[in-house]
Amino acid sequence: MDLRISSTTAPLTGTQLARRATAPQPGTGGVEGGFATAFKDALQSVSSAQNRAGALQQEVQLENPNVSIEETMVAMQKAQIGFQATLHVRNRMVQAYTDIMNMQV
Repeated sequence: MDLRISSTTAPLTGTQLARRATAPQPGTGGVEGGFATAFKDALQSVSSAQNRAGALQQEVQLENPNVSIEETMVAMQKAQIGFQATLHVRNRMVQAYTDIMNMQV
């Protein structure tokens, strides 16, 4: 199952966007964008990192002299770290939802 979303953003910009989304923006009242936009951008950046790592892997397998194995391994590690971080965020969101649904009213 492939859950990749094509995007051209840098791999680690999602966390930077999440930080910016939590701070109120001057003149917007802090509503524009928000968590959903930041989360979507973070998912797209992780997907972009995975796509880039996959493309580099393919180029190494095709013995492209312009692609180094070191560059490919770094891209793979960045994609893996981004995916693990995304997985942790998802698990915490599911746990928070479960906790809220189990609260006594």
